[in-house]
Amino acid sequence: MQKTCIIIAGPTAVGKTAIAVEIAKHFSTHIISADSRQCYRELSIGVAKPTIAEQQGIPHYFIDSHSIHDNVNVADFEAYALQSASSIFKEHDFAVMVGGTGLYIRAFCQGMDAMPAIPADLRAAIIASYEAKGVGWLQAQLLQMDPVYAAEGEMENPQRMMRALEIVQVTGQPISHFQTGQKKKRDFAIIPICLQLPREDLYERINNRVDMMMEAGLEAEARHLLPWRNLNALQTVGYKELFDYFDGTISLERAVELIKQNSRHYAKRQMTWFNREAGMRTCEPKIEDVMKLLQEVLLD
Repeated sequence: MQKTCIIIAGPTAVGKTAIAVEIAKHFSTHIISADSRQCYRELSIGVAKPTIAEQQGIPHYFIDSHSIHDNVNVADFEAYALQSASSIFKEHDFAVMVGGTGLYIRAFCQGMDAMPAIPADLRAAIIASYEAKGVGWLQAQLLQMDPVYAAEGEMENPQRMMRALEIVQVTGQPISHFQTGQKKKRDFAIIPICLQLPREDLYERINNRVDMMMEAGLEAEARHLLPWRNLNALQTVGYKELFDYFDGTISLERAVELIKQNSRHYAKRQMTWFNREAGMRTCEPKIEDVMKLLQEVLLD
């Protein structure tokens, strides 16, 4: 039987974790997280990291695997996830991947294009300018130098914005010039499934989850992380808004409203991304529906 990785993707708060755990239990296997923030040990409530109880004794990879002081990028994830899958496949026919970071999932499935080398001094200069001038400076630079990325890229993700900026400054070409779209062949099968809900239902889940995060202590967690607010790992919905509250620029009530609003916007971008991914099957977040879909695919 060919080794197979089942991918459970979808927007934030749609219910991916519970479905992935049930699938992993069914196939007696392990889970690889494809979330760009749950890998950080110092973050918990604000990134909806699965608790030990929620993991139900199932080994998880890329959870608490790094520190916020580590520079983790998509290439790092690709290497980590492929190594993890190889380890799982030594003893299991199936592996499960779950997460909402679309670029990470694409890298795992298709590979990443080779990018030009960046001089260390240029990278340091861009980072220093960002830390001094903020996200607005990055956005302005990309609008001027790489309008294609500005129109289609993640213009609220400082790490990826800095990556696009350093590429265009070194080569004079937009980062899209180096994204060939040539897919790498994996030696295992992949079944990608995107969980979907009607937008109104999803947004209600997001709003309720933010309230639950606040009740669970998100404000205290964010306050503890305040000294490291400029790290890329902390440029994350749920923390940025509370940092503004700590600065006294907005009220706590407004910060919570913005967390909900920005989470809804993020979910919308995730849905757009996954809807564009070739081969992505869709399903409601009901374990019986997902298992039925899996059986149909496996028997095909």
